[in-house]
Amino acid sequence: MKYDIKPGIKGLIFDLDGTLADTMPYHFEGWKKACNKYGADIDPAFLRKHTGSPGWIIASEIVKSCGLEGRVTAEQIIEEKLEQFYNVQHNVRPIGPVADIVRKYHGILPMAVGTGGHRNAVIRTLEITGLLKYFDIIVTANDVENFKPHPETFLRCAELMKVDPSLVEVFEDGDLGIEAAKNAGMVVTDVRSWYDSNW
Repeated sequence: MKYDIKPGIKGLIFDLDGTLADTMPYHFEGWKKACNKYGADIDPAFLRKHTGSPGWIIASEIVKSCGLEGRVTAEQIIEEKLEQFYNVQHNVRPIGPVADIVRKYHGILPMAVGTGGHRNAVIRTLEITGLLKYFDIIVTANDVENFKPHPETFLRCAELMKVDPSLVEVFEDGDLGIEAAKNAGMVVTDVRSWYDSNW
């Protein structure tokens, strides 16, 4: 698949999970196993709806929507989920067409990762996919107070890249992230049609 950035763009921001890296099947597997441990269940639609949210928000939603209040905490669920995810994280691969853009513009335009992921998991995913070396600027859920669809993640990236938000193109796969990019006044490209997702 051939894609080039929009005309006039001076900086690029990439979401991580489901955009740069094909992690979503493994995240879903982790959430599902964590839920099953505590007698709950979720389907892919639940996770798609929350794509871009930090794990602790997803865990809180699971406790609420699955009626687990008083039986388990969001912290216990996310701890279990992270353990399950780390067990399979070594299988994660980059998403080719998006990684190609990163390699093409590395050293030419400033680039950043703007994600709702937990910093440790994010760095590890970037290492496993061989993409860490391309990014000096990585903004995670640990670095902001307001999460997607709030624009703070992407505005922080633009600030660190020293690029006006209107001249930034964001690559995203989640509705919350797409909304966040629009809220930041940035150009946004939805990559969901670029690859076959199997979750």
